Amino acid sequence: MNKAKVSTEKCIANNSRVVSLLSQLEKINADSSALDTDNTRYVTAKILHLAQTQEKARKEITAKGSSGLDVILFTLENTKDLQTTLNILNILNELMSAGGGRRVSVLISKGGTQILLQLLLCVSKESPPNEEIMVILHSLLAKIGLKDKKFGVKARINGALTISLNLAKQNLQNPKLLLPCLQVLRVYCINSVNAVYLGKNGAVELLFKITGPFSKKNTSLMKVALDTLAALLKSKTNARKAVDRGYVQGLLTIYLDWHRHDTRHRHMVIRKAILQCLKSVTNIKLGRKAFIDANGMKILYNTSQECQAVRTLDPLVNTSSLIMRKCFPKNRLPLPTIKSAFQFQLPVIPTSGPVAQIYSMPPEVDDVVDESDDNEDTDTETEVEAETEDDRGQGFKNDDIETDISKLKPKQDLGRSLEDLKMYERFFPELFEDFQEFDLVSNEPKPGGHAGGPIIVPTAGEEQPERPIKLMARKSRNNSLSDECYKRPTFLDMPKKDLNSDNSGCLQSIQAGSGRSSSYYLNNDVVRELDRLSLQKSSTNSTCKNGCISNKDRSGILSHSCNKSSQNSSCGNNLFEKNSGHLGPLCCSGVVHEDDEDFSPVLGQVLPDTDNFPPLHDPDLYIEIVKNTKSVPEYSDVAYPDYFGHVPPFFKEPILERPYGVQRTKISQDIERMIHPNDVIDRIIYDVDNPSCPVPDESDLLKFNSKFESGNLRKVIQIRKNEYDLILNSDINSNHYHQWFYFEVSGMRTGVAYRFNIINCEKSNSQFNYGMQPLMYSVQEALASRPRWMRVGSDICYYKNHFSRSSVATGGQKGKSYYTLTFTVTFPHKDDVCYFAYHYPYTYSTLKMHLQKLESLHNPQQIYFRHDALCETLGGNGCPVVTITAMPESNYYEHVYQFRNRPYIFLTSRVHPGETNASWVMKGTLELLMGSSAAAQCLRESYIFKIVPMLNPDGVINGNHRCSLSGEDLNRQWQHPNVDLHPTIYHTKGLLQYLAAIKRTPLVYCDYHGHSRKKNVFMYGCSIKETVWHTNGSAASCDMAEENGYRTLPKVLSQIAPAFSMSSCSFVVEKSKESTARVVVWRELGVQRSYTMESTLCGCDQGKYKGLQIGTKELEEMGAKFCVGLLRLKRLNSPVEISLPPSLLDIENDLIESSCKVASPTTYVLEDDEPRFLEEVDYSAESNDDVDTDLPDNSGDFEPSVVEEEGFSDSEVTQTHLRKQCT
Repeated sequence: MNKAKVSTEKCIANNSRVVSLLSQLEKINADSSALDTDNTRYVTAKILHLAQTQEKARKEITAKGSSGLDVILFTLENTKDLQTTLNILNILNELMSAGGGRRVSVLISKGGTQILLQLLLCVSKESPPNEEIMVILHSLLAKIGLKDKKFGVKARINGALTISLNLAKQNLQNPKLLLPCLQVLRVYCINSVNAVYLGKNGAVELLFKITGPFSKKNTSLMKVALDTLAALLKSKTNARKAVDRGYVQGLLTIYLDWHRHDTRHRHMVIRKAILQCLKSVTNIKLGRKAFIDANGMKILYNTSQECQAVRTLDPLVNTSSLIMRKCFPKNRLPLPTIKSAFQFQLPVIPTSGPVAQIYSMPPEVDDVVDESDDNEDTDTETEVEAETEDDRGQGFKNDDIETDISKLKPKQDLGRSLEDLKMYERFFPELFEDFQEFDLVSNEPKPGGHAGGPIIVPTAGEEQPERPIKLMARKSRNNSLSDECYKRPTFLDMPKKDLNSDNSGCLQSIQAGSGRSSSYYLNNDVVRELDRLSLQKSSTNSTCKNGCISNKDRSGILSHSCNKSSQNSSCGNNLFEKNSGHLGPLCCSGVVHEDDEDFSPVLGQVLPDTDNFPPLHDPDLYIEIVKNTKSVPEYSDVAYPDYFGHVPPFFKEPILERPYGVQRTKISQDIERMIHPNDVIDRIIYDVDNPSCPVPDESDLLKFNSKFESGNLRKVIQIRKNEYDLILNSDINSNHYHQWFYFEVSGMRTGVAYRFNIINCEKSNSQFNYGMQPLMYSVQEALASRPRWMRVGSDICYYKNHFSRSSVATGGQKGKSYYTLTFTVTFPHKDDVCYFAYHYPYTYSTLKMHLQKLESLHNPQQIYFRHDALCETLGGNGCPVVTITAMPESNYYEHVYQFRNRPYIFLTSRVHPGETNASWVMKGTLELLMGSSAAAQCLRESYIFKIVPMLNPDGVINGNHRCSLSGEDLNRQWQHPNVDLHPTIYHTKGLLQYLAAIKRTPLVYCDYHGHSRKKNVFMYGCSIKETVWHTNGSAASCDMAEENGYRTLPKVLSQIAPAFSMSSCSFVVEKSKESTARVVVWRELGVQRSYTMESTLCGCDQGKYKGLQIGTKELEEMGAKFCVGLLRLKRLNSPVEISLPPSLLDIENDLIESSCKVASPTTYVLEDDEPRFLEEVDYSAESNDDVDTDLPDNSGDFEPSVVEEEGFSDSEVTQTHLRKQCT
């Protein structure tokens, strides 16, 4: 019979031979009465031969739709023949070895795991069990177990754990069987319940018997044993057992032995496996203590230093660094309390929330380190939890996305009565002004006009022609709010000739734009001797009208008394007094001339070239404004950068390339502090908490100061000769939010690399890891007519350190670690005075100075400009609100009518004090709107701009990063602002509510912000469709009726603004953002185009500025481009378009696809406005942080416009937009 079968096979093509054999095997299995052991053995042997020699045969057995595996598994399950069993196990082993993950998955899907486990159970009952079967069976199970997510549960249920463990114990001297057993045990340990079970049954002790010192024999076995041990020690129960038995010391001894003998680095995988065991056991506090007691820090430090010279050993260095950082004892910050050093008593104490917790927290427990991570019950895992492991990692789901459709649909809800809102009428005089007393460009009525007719007060409300209302004179303005919003007609009833006159005015302004000068730029001619700088006005006899000092008065030193009182200070006289750091109330700190230490500041002082003062900057005016700025610490110094101003550099500043391994090097230097404590100076040289802190008078010691507006530096500790630890102050009435810094350094030497470590940062990552540099301002450079902030620093990185906060201080969460920002600076000048800042500073006094300069320089015949104080802040400072639009062409009623009927654009900025870039963007917006260009005139004639340029003056003044004096994030208070605690938000929302009440809801609302963890400039908006789309409700979202107008402005900006990125924009509404300005204005006030515009703190990774760090020039450009983008919206809101063809009206459909798509993923975060950090870096490899979950990176869904396709330049694009808007 066998000969007949052989002759038959020769007649069959090779590609079907295995199929024929499988058919024969299937027939044998089906005919149980004729079961032939020899025949089965023969067929399976032939199949094994083909599987070993032909890849085609292996493919046919596992091909889709083939029943080959089913037949083989059925035979294995039912055969009693030893040789047949071995044949089939070898067949499966060949298939799984060469087939990759797909074939393993097919085997699992056909029940192969269960059959093999049952076979293991049966074979184990034999005495003794067949060694060959056990070897092959365990090898197969090790391969399958990595793919079968329920393998651990199946193995435990079938009793396989005990079988494999006992088999390993009985065969310690038999490497052939021991190796596959250990491989399976390693897979078993993936399930935490299995790991605990194996640990209780002696697996830890077994593996420590196998591991040992350096040996060239059985290295594969050693590697597998260490990997299995590392998996076992991830269980805290097993880790505690290892600590109790002294295995930590043993692991360190073994590692050191392998390190010393493996001189050719051929066994790096074994050395890394030992480190993985140490990494697992040090996850518990007992393990970390045992590691330190065994001198593990020094051992790993020394070995890693020896490995750094060999690049291929980086995995060992990185893992060692992780272990050492984790084991570095957690310390509290060297502060009396992590609460702010400054106290401010609130008028109302909240009953709940973080501020209430601060007030009720006992001072002795606010920063105690809590490391309770060794609970006995942490290793329990139910069967249900094990089953649900399959679902982990299947996809990213954002639970923060709002899913309640009723909350997503905007419903105008003013929340305040009409009578209450009438208080804001005084901030809108433009709606009532008749301009009869103004000297306008033209007072002559148009031919055919109604010279004596009544002036109608227009709004954007519904037309009510039957009840017109006369404009009341300014002295008798008594119309009620309800009457105003009910009676005012819309602009739809404006005569056609009026519409033509409106457009002609805009066109004329463009035609005349080329001949206009830029009147708002001013070269400041103030020349003041710096050694006399104080907040006292100079004598009128020695100062001319523009602030210049006569030559004859420059030879003397004048001493002035200050108008502003200061309790603990007296007025200084000589600004350049040698080594002076504090020279009296509100004066700058001293600077010593670089070349001559005995240089006389009076006889030979080099004065700055005042022609280089930036536009709108007036140092004397700034000093006068600072006098009236109220701060909690009662600051008495003025920082030089704020006095001199900032002129952007003419050169580009590229994003810094991160040196390889810089973070690892810095961490090693930090670890040296613990290993060599005698090398640490640990001397306090600056301490806000202790004003009497003595400052050593040493020539090589840096001196620090932050006692000026927006300054933030709490404490400085000298660590080594040229290394300093810096601690930032918390936001007032808070115990966290450490990110913004702004401080002064003096007393430096040239050619010395100074390292600065800011050790209490809080965010888990930063753009400082991706090329961002801190900013430095040199006074000597400013004196040389180069007053500018510069990006500086090398060896910059940001990483988790060994300082920690308690669970009490973090609001009930487990104690959090702080992060270190470290950078190294070599100063270009000796004995300079330099300032460092997180980003380009922009103080409250700077804003007030700019607004006053804009007001004094504008042309009142062309520009309607109002600067009012919206309210008083908690700290007693005014919150400015600005109104900008074009003056009417005349005081004739048609022109006044058009003036009042312009739609509103409402802009806010700087709700978060540390986001200074938002103020620079706002500066660009204000300067463009106040300019004399054609675009500026067209914008003013198109809109009324209502602007609150600084929502959080107190936070800015006092150097906060995120909060106001109430200790709360004001951008989370928009739903229910408290008039006592959040006055600026309460009244800014009141302005918007008033506009909604009189039917003048803004066309656009935008809140300017800064972003610390993303590049480029982008927007967040609000969309029902896109929000529902993210909740997998795409069908329902596409059925919703929602205009796509919210996308127009971002898309326009992506075309005209080089720094803007549409792909980073998001229009998803999230639960955690429901009380932000963007969402509240959209939801409660019905503003469809409600945005947050985020500007990077770092730079751009696309467009014209790709690879460059962002500067004030680019930020101001973004503010100007934002306004230019608004011109595109004019077509959507202009009544002249009623007579245009429909194809010309639908600009938004030209820009926006009709399909229900999103431009970018949601921006899910836990505690701030920022999305998760998405960029790739070797950060996780060099720290013990868990990598943030990556979000799906959907690119923008828009296509390039015609303008982009034609390759227009930015200027051409702008001109094209202007021609379209104003013709």
